[in-house]
Amino acid sequence: MQHLGTDLARAASVLRSGGLVGMPTETVYGLAANALDVVAVARIFSAKNRPHFDPLIVHLSDWTEVDRVAHEIPSEAQLLWAALGPAPLTYVLPKRPEVPDLVTSGLDHVAVRIPQLILARQLLATAGVPVAAPSANPFGFVSPTTAQHVADQLGDQVDYILDGGACGVGVESTIVAWPEGRAVVLRLGGIPVETLTEILGYEPEVRTSSSKPTAP
Repeated sequence: MQHLGTDLARAASVLRSGGLVGMPTETVYGLAANALDVVAVARIFSAKNRPHFDPLIVHLSDWTEVDRVAHEIPSEAQLLWAALGPAPLTYVLPKRPEVPDLVTSGLDHVAVRIPQLILARQLLATAGVPVAAPSANPFGFVSPTTAQHVADQLGDQVDYILDGGACGVGVESTIVAWPEGRAVVLRLGGIPVETLTEILGYEPEVRTSSSKPTAP
């Protein structure tokens, strides 16, 4: 039986114990699991019927947690964080070996995001673990923007759905990477390219692809 409510401590406990949680963010609801627990991560792919070649975004409570999953952080990533703080922006960074290959689809980089929604960060801080969370819907379906959408689409495949109300942004995060040392936008989303340009001092190249996964 699937459960929906506002019990933050319960949602955090489910994450720590290897369960799946419908997690609100400012963009869309995510299907969250402990990113360092490969069995829990495998449940995400199963619940969503998601191809294993689509990497997941790892959500953290604060930038100070980035070193748990990534290293060799580009100075421009630090610059963006200093300017934007928690935001609908995902950073693609060199991953640490502790991050399961299933999370990154075997790639040597991990996508990291610190959500803007306070409730999401509270959940992440209470759980105390990095959390992998693509959008909480079957693969190829419309991304959910309410807790009830998650319940309707995934049902009892989710152990708990934390109801944070309707999402404020309703589109996925912008994804930025540094494949050749300069910022490249891999997915357009909640942070406009113009904002990145203003902070970085140059307009990053946009390399979007229809095959990119949807994620909070």
